[in-house]
Amino acid sequence: MSKFVIISPDGFPIHPTNTYTEKEITTAFVNWKSNYQDQGYYSSVSYGRIQLDELEKYCEIIKIK
Repeated sequence: MSKFVIISPDGFPIHPTNTYTEKEITTAFVNWKSNYQDQGYYSSVSYGRIQLDELEKYCEIIKIK
């Protein structure tokens, strides 16, 4: 079964050790994004403030095996 990591807009994985199946990617991303719900945006070194409804466009999914 293939495994994936989700890379944040700043180029690092959204979790230091977790990998995800194709079915788990959306749930993992939504859970991670919810950490920023109170402030209303994701703050990126490279892109500045990213609105949460735009955040997925700035992330990357990489197949690792």
